[in-house]
Parts: sequence; structure tokens; C-alpha cells
Amino acid sequence: MSGHSKWANIKHRKGAQDAKRGKIFTRITKEIQIAVKEGGTDPDTNSRLRLAVQNARSVNMPKDNVNRAIKKASESGSEKFEEVTYEGYGHGGVAVFVECATDNHNRTVSNIRHIFSKRGGSLGTNGSLSFIFERKGVINVLKTDDIDIDEFELELIDAGAEDFEIEDDLIVITTALEDFAAVQKKLEEMNVEIRDAGLQRIPNMYKKLDVEEAKKFLRMIDDFEDDDDVQNVYHNLEMTDELANALAE
Repeated sequence: MSGHSKWANIKHRKGAQDAKRGKIFTRITKEIQIAVKEGGTDPDTNSRLRLAVQNARSVNMPKDNVNRAIKKASESGSEKFEEVTYEGYGHGGVAVFVECATDNHNRTVSNIRHIFSKRGGSLGTNGSLSFIFERKGVINVLKTDDIDIDEFELELIDAGAEDFEIEDDLIVITTALEDFAAVQKKLEEMNVEIRDAGLQRIPNMYKKLDVEEAKKFLRMIDDFEDDDDVQNVYHNLEMTDELANALAE
């Protein structure tokens, strides 16, 4: 199945930015704390926490860090993070969706507005990009010699998978929002190792810019990803071969 590769290329660039180890751990720690506040400290009964712990393991986050985050979130009076989202347009009219986890809403909205303005973009109203981004489940599993790709895809399609992409040693599986849990469960039953998984916002249309304009836009994305309150950033810039090559130089 196809249709996922453009978004995957964009996420690969994001993955390169996420090589900042401390930022990854901070993001996952917040996700763990939010999950505990929502559903308790037991990963067996708290699916969101189970997913966060799984993702922590995939980036080699120390077990002590994970346990400390769970314990801290379970204590009365502990720091509470609010999940907020922001939508707008960047340089060249590219759509941008920013997900944050914050303990100070005023600080976060001020920072997000400043980044949009500084980089030639504009902050919009929530819901204004609902026609561009669709929330889907995305699961990365390790591709091994034991996996028969054709049979594997058929079994997961029956469980609700929509799309597959093979990227080096990973199989990227996309699901509808409502089928995300069922596909995860199917993978567990098949004893397939999940590298990481989560709900992502995938664009259904793309904006093409020339290389120099695209570079200006991506500087704004870098600024967002460097902000401590930002968990994820999504955009619909088309990652052309020309742009990918220019970024690799």
C-alpha cells in the first residue's frame, strides 16, 4: 500500500532533529506523567501509559527515569501538565500543527505566537486546519527475516491497518484512529516487536516550495522543536528529492 512516503520523509527529518537526547526524554517523561494522571500507574490497565513506557524503552531511556516519572506523577500535589494544540501557517503558506504539554498556558501561547511571528508565519484558530490534518495511528515495527511481508500485511489489514511502508529496517504501519489499539493488540499476539507507536497528525494535502523558501520554513520548525513545551510538530511541506538532497548537504 502507498501514500505514506511523503509524510514519512518529513518525519525522518524530524527524527534527525530529535537526536537531542535530553529533549526526547523530557517529551516522554511528560507523556508518562499525563498518562498516569489520566489512568493510574499500572501499564497493564492504562494503555496510554503502556504506550509511553514502550516508547521510552525504544529510545533507551533508563528504567530508573521511567519509574521516577511514574512515581512523581502519582504523588499528590505533583506537577500537572495540560495538553494544548496550536494551528497556523508558516512561511509560504505551509500548514503547521503544534502539540504541547505545559504547566503554564500563558507562557506557552506567548512562545508559540512569537515563533510564528518571528519566522514569517501566523497563529490561527483551533480547528482551522481540520481539513488538512487527520489523526491516525502510526506504528513502527522492526523488519526481520521471520516476517513474511505479504502474510503480515494481510493479517494486519484484517485487524484494521490502512497503509504500509518499508523504510530500511522498519515497517511503518498506519491505522485509522479507531483501529489503533486493535492493530497494536494484533502485533502483540503475533509476537512482533514494536519499535515505537503513537497517534500522529498526517496531512492529506501538501504544499510545495522551492528549496530556499522551504529552508526558511524549516527554520521555524526547528524553533518549535527546540521549545521545552512542544511535544510534536506536524506540517504539510512536500519533501521533494531536491529539498531532501539540499538538507543532506
